[in-house]
Amino acid sequence: MKIDTEFFVYTDAKGKDPDSHSPTLRKYNQFLWSKKLPCGTFFDLQTNKPNTYLYHKSELGEFFLSSDTITHTYSRWKRLSHIINEVPPLEIKSFWDKCSNVSSHLIFPSNNIEKKRNINAARGTIGKINDRFDLTLECIRRHYLNESSPLEEVLARYSYFFSIFKNFKGYIDFFLLQDLVSKDYSSINFYLPFDNFERSSIPLSLEEYLSYKNRVTNFVEARSKRIKSFSLSL
Repeated sequence: MKIDTEFFVYTDAKGKDPDSHSPTLRKYNQFLWSKKLPCGTFFDLQTNKPNTYLYHKSELGEFFLSSDTITHTYSRWKRLSHIINEVPPLEIKSFWDKCSNVSSHLIFPSNNIEKKRNINAARGTIGKINDRFDLTLECIRRHYLNESSPLEEVLARYSYFFSIFKNFKGYIDFFLLQDLVSKDYSSINFYLPFDNFERSSIPLSLEEYLSYKNRVTNFVEARSKRIKSFSLSL
């Protein structure tokens, strides 16, 4: 399958959330992540399970998965409006468009365990994360090392999912996230200065926002190249 990494996922979402309503994004997610896992098992993702975005069942277990964006422009956040208003509207639109293709999305477990928040809900509502994927990835890195993080509890509930990738490197390589980590996979290439989750997770000034925007854009562009190369190799 040819993956169009420039495809604007809102195109066929009929005005709704592309993560649940774009047929093209769903097809791309199914194609890209239906492949051999580090453990050797083929992660065959199906779309015929009722009320489930993507589904897998094998000796590894049963997996209910959904898509979620891993980039955030914050352009609609009222508490950042004083910063966003300083950025030219066309620049914001360009950033939004860049964050609206397959390279800006990833799959996570969607089922609720013990009637508690799943990963997507937690990373979007915990203030120390605020939907930043670089911070989410730092939490995932720590999960594999049994270290604490703001997402420690929710990631532990879904440890069965992370275990199928064996380790952090396996997770990164499987989902083509190499451009957001160091070459030895030991640290994250953060969008903003990192101080062990102590500072604000959102940009605090125009300068920080522009730096954040540029780093997110660079990541999306780099991942798009990886996705395109991977899809053409199959």
